[in-house]
Amino acid sequence: MTSPTLPASALARPLDFSLPSNRLVVAGAAVSILAARLSGHSWTSALGVGAAGFLGWSAARELDPDHPDTAGAALPLAALAALAGGPPNVLAGLSVLSGLRVLAATVGQAPTPLDVVALAGQAGLSALTGEWVAALVPGAALALSSTRADAFRGSERDAGLVALAALLPGVRRGQGRGPLADGLALAALGVSGVLSRPEAVATECDRAPTLVPAERVRLTRLLALGTLGAGLVTRETRTLAPLASAALAVGLRRALPRARTGQG
Repeated sequence: MTSPTLPASALARPLDFSLPSNRLVVAGAAVSILAARLSGHSWTSALGVGAAGFLGWSAARELDPDHPDTAGAALPLAALAALAGGPPNVLAGLSVLSGLRVLAATVGQAPTPLDVVALAGQAGLSALTGEWVAALVPGAALALSSTRADAFRGSERDAGLVALAALLPGVRRGQGRGPLADGLALAALGVSGVLSRPEAVATECDRAPTLVPAERVRLTRLLALGTLGAGLVTRETRTLAPLASAALAVGLRRALPRARTGQG
């Protein structure tokens, strides 16, 4: 669990390097950056490739808190998509990740006023950079969170304020789409049936002595699928490739034979 001395926040999940999966993501991101540099990418682009891998890993940890292996599978998928088709808009990717985290409640903390400001800022920056779908995720996450009668519930008012920030006019074009990013999104939607089925969760929240709510995880997976569908329609899949990688990894894990995964 996260140290109780850290300031209250529903968004902060510091890496715990005593866990193998957390060491893996740092190594995987570093390898992704090196691979991008060796293949001719600039340092800026290479760092974006590494960030894509990290975002894929992080999204999978929110979508599948019991199974770090799915995060390990999502990382190279997301990095490969960025290596082949160009890196995502990292700020917009963080907007998506923050929305998933608030809805899943993996931290074990209700959104604070500072969290709401951060979510609005991420949504607004995503909108300004032309990533409309990513901009809508934090507000949608808070709206869905407000329907849950638990200690981590968001408010409808906050959801509305964050959604308003997502309506800011774009000052430049988004990252657009790419064939591999499109393929990952379509593949993730292809396993939507198994991905969206209810599943028990046995992992505790970071900051609360309670299990991550299973229904919140299911809602987070549904939000991910809806986001990917919207991204395909609006042709914004490049920035959503890390999310698609995470959703696909979780869906494939659930689709594997029960004897291999130990899960239904």
